[in-house]
Amino acid sequence: MILILVGMPGSGKDIFVQEANRVGFNHIRMGDMVRLFAGEAGIGNDDRAIGGFATGQREEHGPDIWAKRTLERLSDGNILIDGSRSLAEIQRFKSVLDDDLKVIGIDAPTEMRFQRLVARGREDDPSALEDFQARDQRELSWGLGEALENADITISNNGTLEEFRDKCQSMIKSKLGEHRKPL
Repeated sequence: MILILVGMPGSGKDIFVQEANRVGFNHIRMGDMVRLFAGEAGIGNDDRAIGGFATGQREEHGPDIWAKRTLERLSDGNILIDGSRSLAEIQRFKSVLDDDLKVIGIDAPTEMRFQRLVARGREDDPSALEDFQARDQRELSWGLGEALENADITISNNGTLEEFRDKCQSMIKSKLGEHRKPL
């Protein structure tokens, strides 16, 4: 089974990844692919540099370039691809991968997402509201809004961490159960 995870920054994708890892999903983060290629190109690791590099690569190589590069590094088994940003990327995955692919959207209120990113403090996370808003706009310009709207399943992350973990576990177990059923 293959799950494609989409969501705005700070929506809770990392928590979903943790829950999928608990049941044995192999995980690949598309943002790590961007950072890897950016590092090889000598690009800085701050949000604007990484985002600018990702945009430039999309303009130069097509909107699905990060999906193509991610596909080159997939392993066997149940796979979770985290961080797709557009329908073009999702279509690339669907054109190459089998029918067990499901797109999972994570939705969370804007203020909660900003607070989570500030608390997380990863090097490329925004610390100012203006930077957060600019990041959201950049990711929406790549098509993330449409990817979220077209997700097969959407999980709302607007409560406690424990409630969200329970929602993630329930959805993952449900999809694994469907996947194992004989036709």
